[in-house]
Amino acid sequence: MKHLSSMFAVSLVLAGWPTSAKAQATVDLGSAANFTLLAGSGLTVAGAINTTTITGDIGSFPTATMTGLENMVLAGVNHMGDATTQAAQIDLLAAYTDAGGRSPTVTDTPVFDLGGLTLTAGVYNDSSSFAITGTLTLDAQGNSAAVWIIQAGSTLMSADASQVVLLNGALANNVFWQVGTSATLGAASSFVGTILAHDSISVGTTATIDGRLLALTAAVTMDGSDSIGMGAVPEPAATSILLAGCVGLTLCVRSSRRSQLKGHQQRRE
Repeated sequence: MKHLSSMFAVSLVLAGWPTSAKAQATVDLGSAANFTLLAGSGLTVAGAINTTTITGDIGSFPTATMTGLENMVLAGVNHMGDATTQAAQIDLLAAYTDAGGRSPTVTDTPVFDLGGLTLTAGVYNDSSSFAITGTLTLDAQGNSAAVWIIQAGSTLMSADASQVVLLNGALANNVFWQVGTSATLGAASSFVGTILAHDSISVGTTATIDGRLLALTAAVTMDGSDSIGMGAVPEPAATSILLAGCVGLTLCVRSSRRSQLKGHQQRRE
């Protein structure tokens, strides 16, 4: 009975582990995946010297204009105007078309604010614009392969100090923002995912972006003291639940072994 009780307790602990999020195929970026900043008509990084950190390659094609190169610390390759950037723009167009062609699982009303919401995996569409005021949470429900595709018919605008937060195993590499015209990220905002913009992308000062800024036809502009690069974001809550389950399982095994030894000793007596 003690053994069964211990197993029941473990099952209750592991029952708290999230269920899998709805499956959604990822967007293949091709060679554009190597770029953190990719533009069609030039890159601009404002601010003071060495105050913006870029992790990943940068480039612009067909207009290979770079303003403020001295203001960034680049951990990557500058491909301004070369054949690598040209190929990346071709792959970006294919990715942009793919993301925009996915069938929505949720269709929102025009000019919809995602702030304060928690979104599970899926395709979210607004024929007009998306905004983010406050905090948007992306919950993978324990599935690290969960994918979000967020389609804005016109613009994407995040407010100053807004946040996009990853939860329960969500990865920045699986978040895609397909934007019909231009994207604007506010100052001191914390953003996650890859922006695929048809036109321009602008970033306010002291923003942190766990992702990529990829623009097809226009410029990418950063106001300074920004940090951008792709990487996964761990979620402590999910980890703690897993650890709790492991601890419970260990206790269960120990209890079972003690019961077996006790029964064996009683039979010998």
